[in-house]
Amino acid sequence: MAEASIRVSDLAAAHGLRDEDLLRMYRLVALARAIDERMWVLNRAGKAAFVISGQGHEGAQVGIVSSLRPGRDWLVPYYRSIAGVLTFGMTPRDILMAQFARAADPSSGGRQMPGHYGSAEHNILTTSSPVATQLLHAVGIALAAKTLGRDQVALTELGEGSSNQGDFHEGLNFAGVHRLPVVFVVENNGYAISVPMSLQSPIPDLADRAAAYGFPGVVVDGSDVLACYRAGREALERARRGEGPTLIEAKVTRLTAHSSDDQQTKYRSAEELQAERERDPLPRFRRQLRDAGVLDEPREAEIAADVKAAVDDATDWAESQPEPDPATAYRHVFAEPDPAIGPEAAGGAGVRAATPAEGV
Repeated sequence: MAEASIRVSDLAAAHGLRDEDLLRMYRLVALARAIDERMWVLNRAGKAAFVISGQGHEGAQVGIVSSLRPGRDWLVPYYRSIAGVLTFGMTPRDILMAQFARAADPSSGGRQMPGHYGSAEHNILTTSSPVATQLLHAVGIALAAKTLGRDQVALTELGEGSSNQGDFHEGLNFAGVHRLPVVFVVENNGYAISVPMSLQSPIPDLADRAAAYGFPGVVVDGSDVLACYRAGREALERARRGEGPTLIEAKVTRLTAHSSDDQQTKYRSAEELQAERERDPLPRFRRQLRDAGVLDEPREAEIAADVKAAVDDATDWAESQPEPDPATAYRHVFAEPDPAIGPEAAGGAGVRAATPAEGV
């Protein structure tokens, strides 16, 4: 293990990394996939009500998010961002608690449906169901950072279907005008639920839209982890230099149905689905590391065992946690009386919002 921690292969050196960085990224891709697969098993067993999957997106998310600085930068994810939030600090237990809707779920205390990841501890903003709204939140964070002179960058992820919403264009326009430190990542898997890309956009590359707002758009192969790493690093460095936003379009594959309530065989042929398997980032990254001499059979077996143990632990632990108390259902929805102030306070000042310590 000590030898691997200081070894720098040609592959790692070409990207300014060490071999241990490559192995960490590989473990994250494998871990996100294993958690995702476990979520489907729980759903089919009747233990989890809903799954919104990220299979096929893991390589792009791990590669791009790896250059964010934990504790300083911000990640504003979307519902497929399992690998992204794991890369930025959330744990398998956190993910499974959201899946089981447990009271200690850091994303929402069991108040949101699965896929709405967030963690105040890790600067991961909890998002809501309407797609593309997270872009405006990320732009707001970036505006605050620039206004206050803080060395922070916001990165937000979305699907290509979201790029057709008004929020997308408003967010990009505002970020471009004010040269904000924000990176937009469109994970283009070719389908907005069941609507193919050809019926969503008149242009094949959504990154071309960035030019209309005065900043670069970059297209990257979303199944190539290290190409995504380079794209993310360059965009984040650009933002930190005060040069404004970047739009990254990662061409990824969607290996599952849109969600557990969808049947993609109704609109995707068996031939297409088989071809998409060839673009799976997990085996591709594995082969790349093997060919470079970074990953061998003993290390691969060690990582596989570690991933399985982590997922088993997270599943058992999350399932054992208490469910939210029904008495707290209205918490964080309505203002609550503050006994320290009193309801008789003038102007209705005797109410306040519940604090995080009292709820989630």
